[in-house]
Amino acid sequence: MKLRTFRIGGVHPDENKLTNDALVQQAPLPVQAQFPLSQHIGAPAKPVVKKGDKVKVGTMIAEAGGFVSAPIFSSVSGTVLKIDEAFDATGYRKPAIIIKVEGDEWEESIDRSDKLEKLADHPELTPEEIVERVKKAGITGMGGACFPTFIKLCPPPTAKAECVIINGVECEPYITADFRLMMDKADEILVGLDLLMKAAKVDKGYIGIEDNKPEAIALFEEKTAGDSRIEIVPLAKKYPQGGEKQLVDAVIRRQVPAPPAIPVNVGAIVQNVGTAFAVYEAVMKNKPLFERYTTVTGKQLANPGNFLVRMGTPMSQLIDVCGGMPEGDNKVLAGGPMMGKAINSLDTPICKGTNSVTVLTEDDARRKEPQPCIRCAKCVSACPMGLEPYLLATLSSLHDWERDEKEDITSCIECGSCQFTCPAHRPLLDNIRLGKSTVMGIIRARAAKK
Repeated sequence: MKLRTFRIGGVHPDENKLTNDALVQQAPLPVQAQFPLSQHIGAPAKPVVKKGDKVKVGTMIAEAGGFVSAPIFSSVSGTVLKIDEAFDATGYRKPAIIIKVEGDEWEESIDRSDKLEKLADHPELTPEEIVERVKKAGITGMGGACFPTFIKLCPPPTAKAECVIINGVECEPYITADFRLMMDKADEILVGLDLLMKAAKVDKGYIGIEDNKPEAIALFEEKTAGDSRIEIVPLAKKYPQGGEKQLVDAVIRRQVPAPPAIPVNVGAIVQNVGTAFAVYEAVMKNKPLFERYTTVTGKQLANPGNFLVRMGTPMSQLIDVCGGMPEGDNKVLAGGPMMGKAINSLDTPICKGTNSVTVLTEDDARRKEPQPCIRCAKCVSACPMGLEPYLLATLSSLHDWERDEKEDITSCIECGSCQFTCPAHRPLLDNIRLGKSTVMGIIRARAAKK
């Protein structure tokens, strides 16, 4: 079996897939659920409920706040306690809707049956109808970026989609939620791919899966054996292969230019397996996005596992289900160790993009003392975007934003490969993130003046 991979950079961190064989459990309902209004890239959602309102599972509680935005739905039934501020994964207090949980009553419009609905049985589903249902259901990218999905399905006139690529890579260490989803819901994911292909008006689909998931590769190859439209692409293990641009390169051998170019500019629309499953549920079951598969993991957790979690559930509750917080100093991440963000409150809720809650021990989390750069260029070799991380980080520390922009800092995908590979333990990604956000702010301000 010939394995493909992307051609520029990449690293090989220890996988630590502790929960690979842990079957998915239904996480218990929270006592109180918190729904941040910013669970997606773009404008925050706007509340459509007020204190004292009764809601059910699947009730819309906030509408899209702009074109690049997405509505938010309650994952619980109960009473709206207040619209206040709460910590989210960024570490800041943000506007949120807080609901007291009372029972588990669902909106009657949601089809809760196990019957598999196939696209061939629904000729009424036009591309426009699929896109509209995806938009109304509040679906965003489930791999962590949280870009509203309907926008990807409506490319600009200057770009033409040729294929849909489903991201089943899950290259980040520790996380196994997508793998378990693929093993549990393969048929639904394939219908989701059918829906995405019809919405995008393409007749070719790919599913990229790394070869550390041989069971998933075999399962999808078996289920698509008679379908020439869909190709299962086994990929060599390499991080960050789950990045959109890296996955496009690995699967169809096309490289996406620097921003503002996106994958559809080279003919590809990329969606995570979780997104494909959410599209199936939204279009075929009238189920908005309010729960997701999430891994809860860590070397010192007594019972790490994979869970189907209602959004709004505090991370503390999931850690308790796994045996509680280990003794000693621990760092808790929303996400994995390469791209995850450390949280400052265990009350931080599970949101649309939370694919993992990772508990790192002090030994794993503690940074080593940074040393002067030794000019080894390992960070350059590791960068999957072909950038010079040592230079971008230095320019950022010197606040040379003009040169940072010229050196293409906005192309950085913040994967952390440079910092991971640096023998001098320099905080490369920290400085580059600062520079990237500053430069992007300068670019936006410049565009607003035109």
